[in-house]
Amino acid sequence: MIPVKLSPILVLAALALAGCANDPAPTEQMRLTTQAVEQARAVGADAAIEEMHLAEKKLARAEKNMGEEDYKRARQLAEQAELDARLAEAKVLNQKSRKQLDEMNARIVRLRKQLGEMP
Repeated sequence: MIPVKLSPILVLAALALAGCANDPAPTEQMRLTTQAVEQARAVGADAAIEEMHLAEKKLARAEKNMGEEDYKRARQLAEQAELDARLAEAKVLNQKSRKQLDEMNARIVRLRKQLGEMP
């Protein structure tokens, strides 16, 4: 048997490829992310909200990475997209709550005026 001397670069490349191969497909994370994006859309988040735009963009890239079997990158992007979608949803709900609060305050002011005008 002839001794084989391996280049350190080849060894590192082989280890890097082996590391990528060990990442399982993040199917559950992709499902959660898709669900978070759909839920944000359901409450009124759209691409006009920066975080929603980012979530949709990152989810699309994660899906592309899944197709390329780059599971590590797909998982990272999907996690980021999920958080972006949840933030977009929170922003929309916060805006709706503020609007409702403003409406309630306006009603209170009107009622106080009416009560003040009564004899």
